[in-house]
Amino acid sequence: MVGRKRRGEGKNGLAQHYTKEPRKTLREPAAFAGETSCQCRAPHEKLTVSQARRGTPVDRPVRVYADGIFDLFHSGHARALMQAKNLFPNGYLIVGVCSDELTHKYKGFTVMTEDERYEALRHCRYVDEVVRDAPWTLTPEFLEKHKIDFVAHDDIPYSSAGSEDVYKHIKEAGMFVPTQRTEGISTSDIITRIVRDYDVYARRNLQRGYTAKELNVSFINEKKYRLQNQVDKMKEKVKNVEEKSKHFVYKVEEKSHDLIQKWEEKSREFIGNFLELFGPDGAWKQMFQERSGRMLQALSPRQSPTGSPTRELSPSRSPSPTYRWPFNKTSPPSSPKAASASISSMSEGDEDEK
Repeated sequence: MVGRKRRGEGKNGLAQHYTKEPRKTLREPAAFAGETSCQCRAPHEKLTVSQARRGTPVDRPVRVYADGIFDLFHSGHARALMQAKNLFPNGYLIVGVCSDELTHKYKGFTVMTEDERYEALRHCRYVDEVVRDAPWTLTPEFLEKHKIDFVAHDDIPYSSAGSEDVYKHIKEAGMFVPTQRTEGISTSDIITRIVRDYDVYARRNLQRGYTAKELNVSFINEKKYRLQNQVDKMKEKVKNVEEKSKHFVYKVEEKSHDLIQKWEEKSREFIGNFLELFGPDGAWKQMFQERSGRMLQALSPRQSPTGSPTRELSPSRSPSPTYRWPFNKTSPPSSPKAASASISSMSEGDEDEK
């Protein structure tokens, strides 16, 4: 049960005396370390690395300490804390964060304030407890106050505050456990990127509504950045117009291709219909031949059928005069052309008689 105090011996002959157990949930941020020392019923018993790796009782977690600045908290920090948390089966991770005053004295200015850095660590899933205003160099008193079993950090000597390695005495005491650095990411790398592309980020923040005073930008640079922003907007508009124009041209080409294809289909259909109507064997020729045949039949006299009874003429009606063709042949002309020739010859004869 959480918060239950237990006494007696556990695994490896270690007393079970701690009242605070590791966090059981990730719904709340990590707690801040108290001003007083860690509460326990028995004196703190020293652990070896082998004992810690074999496992300890639930009420006797292995208290691992990791310290740092943790400015611009990034994945490299998180991976280091993850390693420290998982060094031992029953680990309890305490993270010490140095104050602004101490950091500015020994390392340099930070981007984030100490309160922002404290809160960033509290919301890391691997952290169980945060120590504010942590010391730059660990002292025996500090280790005893927080009941620290081991200190986790990368194995590279950290020279600072007049020392070649601030963790040298921790290593000599057998309390140092190394972790691995994450290559390619660090606070210095992030700051270097910002400084290298300063103009880009200054223009970006001006676009987002920050004033030149807030960005510590001079009047001339402000006008230069705003002009560059306008030029970039114009370039973007031109680029958008070019893309739209390409899309429009593509659509026009696609439509024209469809129109040409449809025109070719319609032209083939029109030519076929024309040939079907006016071709050598077309419907127009057949219709003309039928009309010519009908005209010949209309100009040719009808012969009465043989053996048909003769109609008696009344005395008041005289027989109609028989029309005689002006040529010796008794048969009518065989064609309209011959008929017209005969008619013209008759008119010439009439003129001679006059």
